Amino acid sequence: MTAAVLPTRPVPARRTSASLPAQVGLEVRKSLSTRSGRAVAGASVLLAPAAVAIASGAASRPLDDVVGPLVVTGMLSVLVLLSLGVLSTAGEWTHRTVQTTYLLEPRRGRVLAAKAVAVAGMGAVLAAVAAGLAVGLLAVLEPSASFAGGGQAVAMVAVAGAAFALVGAGVGAALGNTAGALTGVYLLELGVLPMLQLFKPSLADRIDPGNAVLELAQGTHQAQSVLVLAVWVGVSLVAGAVLTRRRPIQ
Repeated sequence: MTAAVLPTRPVPARRTSASLPAQVGLEVRKSLSTRSGRAVAGASVLLAPAAVAIASGAASRPLDDVVGPLVVTGMLSVLVLLSLGVLSTAGEWTHRTVQTTYLLEPRRGRVLAAKAVAVAGMGAVLAAVAAGLAVGLLAVLEPSASFAGGGQAVAMVAVAGAAFALVGAGVGAALGNTAGALTGVYLLELGVLPMLQLFKPSLADRIDPGNAVLELAQGTHQAQSVLVLAVWVGVSLVAGAVLTRRRPIQ
């Protein structure tokens, strides 16, 4: 007597990769677990209030309005956040940890998306904290200044922190080399764009992301400023995604 053969059901393969929120949390922890990552985060928080203290001490007369100084000093912290994005992406290739990362999650686009969300969130929070500390210092050092628009200035610095961290992540992913990416982004931001501002100010005003942040905080040229930041973020992330997919893991 033969035993009846029961029909078998196909067993679906279970996904072994973590969910996107879990990957984002992992990327945040990775960025803040290294000495370089913690140093960048600490510098970004402290640089704006330190610049406010120095500028206020050296000023010959009291401030009339805090919006301009808040954005200018906040941008010093935001520029540091470029490094946070670069370290998140290019650092993996430089230190060869990318092999482990893509072994656990082979979908490179998903990894880059998790890194982008992580650095954008960290950039916004760190920039907002830096600008908030700067506001507190200005309230103590410049009590007679007008704080109208200060909240909007802090919000714009936070947006800039997210945007610049994303630009750094895109450039880092595109180049896959920490030193090269850091050199490139800072040469552009601190060398090319200031020189362009001297010789072609009208063109520089239309493409400089720092100028776009200042105009957003002041409530001028809103659409153009949003477009400038969106183009910088979009181009860098698209370039990073395309070149990351094509780069062999060695």
